[in-house]
Amino acid sequence: MGEEKILTMHPEEGKQGVNISLAKYDMVRQAILKAIRSQGSLSFQALVSLIDYKLRNRFEGSVSWYVTTVKLDLEARDEIEHYMENGEQQLRLKEK
Repeated sequence: MGEEKILTMHPEEGKQGVNISLAKYDMVRQAILKAIRSQGSLSFQALVSLIDYKLRNRFEGSVSWYVTTVKLDLEARDEIEHYMENGEQQLRLKEK
């Protein structure tokens, strides 16, 4: 039996998510939420750099690709949102 997968969601109407490893999804999701909680909000570039640093040597695959994929999924699930500030995409937790 193969590794457990999750079909991610995409926030844009009509766009499909992708099937990825559930273990990697969970690892990246937790890292994204923890980083945003600790900073309040941060740029997408800062998020990728921070998670790349934290998961270095513990993660197989492209960290930036997984961060992008899971970020889009979290936006589609209304857990986080992005907004523009000074021409840069910023991320924050979505208020419930």
